[in-house]
Amino acid sequence: MGDLWNSIKEGITTISDFLWTYPLAIILILGGIFLTIRIKFFQFRFFGHVLHQTIGQIFKKTKKKGTITPFQAFTSALASTAGATNIVGVPIAISLGGPGALFWMWLVALIGMATKYSEILLGMKYREKNDKNIWVGGPQYYIKKALGWKWVSTAFAFFLMIELIPSTMVQSNSIATQTEGAFGWPVEITGIVMCAAIAIVVFGGIKRIAKVTDKMVPGMVLIYLAVCFYVIFANIDQIPNVFGLIFTHAFTPISATGGFAGAAVAQALRWGIARGLYSNEAGLGTASIAHAAAKTDHPSRQALWGIFSVFVDTIVICTVSGLTVLVTGAWQEVGGSDASNMINVAIGSEFGDAFGGSFITVFLLFFVITTIGVLVFYGEKQAEYLFGLRAAKIMRIVYIVAVFVGAIGGLQFVWQFLDLILAFVLLTNIIPLLFLHKEIAAITDDYVNRVYKKRTKKRKVQLFDEEEDAS
Repeated sequence: MGDLWNSIKEGITTISDFLWTYPLAIILILGGIFLTIRIKFFQFRFFGHVLHQTIGQIFKKTKKKGTITPFQAFTSALASTAGATNIVGVPIAISLGGPGALFWMWLVALIGMATKYSEILLGMKYREKNDKNIWVGGPQYYIKKALGWKWVSTAFAFFLMIELIPSTMVQSNSIATQTEGAFGWPVEITGIVMCAAIAIVVFGGIKRIAKVTDKMVPGMVLIYLAVCFYVIFANIDQIPNVFGLIFTHAFTPISATGGFAGAAVAQALRWGIARGLYSNEAGLGTASIAHAAAKTDHPSRQALWGIFSVFVDTIVICTVSGLTVLVTGAWQEVGGSDASNMINVAIGSEFGDAFGGSFITVFLLFFVITTIGVLVFYGEKQAEYLFGLRAAKIMRIVYIVAVFVGAIGGLQFVWQFLDLILAFVLLTNIIPLLFLHKEIAAITDDYVNRVYKKRTKKRKVQLFDEEEDAS
């Protein structure tokens, strides 16, 4: 029986590696390029406008229809991606692909902005109110309502609902293991604490989740960035050399040095692309589930947050994590088998080893709680779509139990299916998304012509009036 299970695991791993290394990476990259062209390079041409309408409007109150504020929708979606994938994942990518992996990560992020923008745009366009008078939406809704592909929308909802079980288990296990190593806390205690904290958050629905994330996520991100920037500036003389390594070894192999085993160009490409895709979830469609509850007057206006979230998640947080381990030389000191501790070593080089390990552990603990809270919400919405509100409540309990089981390392055979099911989730979203390119382009053009240009014209008139008054 043991040999049979080992064969099954090897088969699953082989299929997953193949899908994520070749077909899925190609579909996501070419799909992102195609959508970028269809929206006429919107994410680049209007990036200043994106910043003004997102970060520049955080404190502006709105009476537009929706359940939560645009910023709360953004922080809720960001909570599901920011954290372990940005902090631990980037050093792992560098250990396997070398510094050049960062270049490919940036490239994928720039393309992914169009994909995530398109997902949120359609999520807003086809959202609806449920039996509790709360706005709901996401890929399952736009696939069914825009294309009429009911079986595909059902498949997406089912795969995502199931995928989130091992996903929450892996998240809780990673932090339980870290807290046990850093503070000696038993994994059972960490599991109980996480279950209690997550239950308090998710039983309040999207409004409570949004209130928690918009208070915790920005602060945690800023603290992490501040610590990393201190380390980077303390080693500022290494910056020219580091950027030289990034751009050089994106296209040329790099030899082994210290604890680094060396990497070919293919490895830099593979791990850079993977980190870019995993870090912001562009292509999975999950962000549109959170954003569907936001207050807005135009689908594109809320979708601007998708562009901004990829920028923050990958271009800012992931880059800072990468630069921190590169300027300190931690990527050469720490072997690949221990790459998850690379950021601890890098921060510890300036603040002391004890602080480095403790800081990352505590930081990840809080981030994992908010991440799982949002993932549970995503799973509930799939159960609600498939079976109704009662099923959503049942799945909420299933996910919370999975958090504890994962923390203690139980049912690890389920984890083997994570990447494979995630591939099915991605395929059932990205293919319909590409079929809806005409609608994405039309809504974007409407926003540019009817909202952006009108706002720009009004602004010019105001400036002219002010100049007239001054003269």
